[in-house]
Amino acid sequence: MTASASPLSRKRLGATKPMAIMLAIVAVVFGLLYGFVVFRSAMIKQFLAGMANPPQTVTVTKAAFQEWRPKRTAVGTFRAVNGSDLSLEVAGIVEKIHFQSGEQVAEGQLLLELRKDTDTTRLASLQASADLAGITLRRDQSQLKLHATSQATVDTDVANLKSADAQVAQQEAVIAQKTLRAPFAGRLGIRSVDLGQYIGAGSVIVTLQALDPIFLDFLLPQQALNGVEVGQPIDANVDAFPGKKFTGKIVAINSKVDQASRNVQVRASLANADHKLTPGMFAEIDIVTGHPERRITLPQTAIVYAPFGNSVFLVQQNAADKSAPAGGLTAQQVFVRLGATRGDEVAVLEGVPEGATVVTAGQVKLRNGSPLKISDAPQPPVDPDPKPVDQ
Repeated sequence: MTASASPLSRKRLGATKPMAIMLAIVAVVFGLLYGFVVFRSAMIKQFLAGMANPPQTVTVTKAAFQEWRPKRTAVGTFRAVNGSDLSLEVAGIVEKIHFQSGEQVAEGQLLLELRKDTDTTRLASLQASADLAGITLRRDQSQLKLHATSQATVDTDVANLKSADAQVAQQEAVIAQKTLRAPFAGRLGIRSVDLGQYIGAGSVIVTLQALDPIFLDFLLPQQALNGVEVGQPIDANVDAFPGKKFTGKIVAINSKVDQASRNVQVRASLANADHKLTPGMFAEIDIVTGHPERRITLPQTAIVYAPFGNSVFLVQQNAADKSAPAGGLTAQQVFVRLGATRGDEVAVLEGVPEGATVVTAGQVKLRNGSPLKISDAPQPPVDPDPKPVDQ
């Protein structure tokens, strides 16, 4: 005969059953969460594996040799071979003007006269005195031959004549100072005086410039003296005449180097028969030095500039994986040694062989081994001598 369970045992059994159900539910929930996390991680890994290294679209160019002429560049200013602001050394009132603004004049041509009535009257008086002194001298010389006068009188007459002639010459010089003539042939500027105007001594009347030929002065650093000499040709570009080159040659190099800037002044001469170039104009100058050289040439956009070294990306064909995206084209970064630049181009001295395919745009998103896709979009022009244009 089995004894029935005590009331205490039945009470404990009833309390344990809900706890087991709760623990089972918690275990199921945690199992579902863990499964979701594992599933999500697997899907993210699969997605990233498919998108890890997509082909990058780039533009490319072929590395080729081009002829380079070593040259120096500078900026300079045109000045006239002869140029001055014309003025008179005496004051007076303008009586006559014999020129027009901008006129071409010859050497010695009369340009302007001041009022000189008083001076011409005084000249006539002095000339009369000189004539009288000459008559007196000739009369006394005749009487000296007849012993009718002394030698002392004749000597006094000679001195008086010389004094009178000197006063006449002095007065003629005073009158000449009131007359302005062109000191050399050239083109006049705009006149600064009018008829009847009183001008002081040294007041600028008009500017005169000899324009053909014309000088071009510029500065070069002292290290450039080794490749620059008298007679060397130069090209000048003036922004007033875009696309037109003015040629000339070096005619003088200063005999000293400026101690403050360590630059030396150089002067070139250019033909200017059409007078397009005028003093004060600014010019960019190219001085060809040395002999032509052959250099691998690339657009400057192809260069990845960095403090630790400049580099380019070459396009490589992966022969072992031609079925890969973009036909197996990959990027290879190589370091280069650069030379001179000219406009949009740069010379590559080392690092790129002739005929190599070089990336010219899109390098920012590349690294070694990146798959590539060549863009067929037209590329911007590469100009070795670009000219900025305001738009």
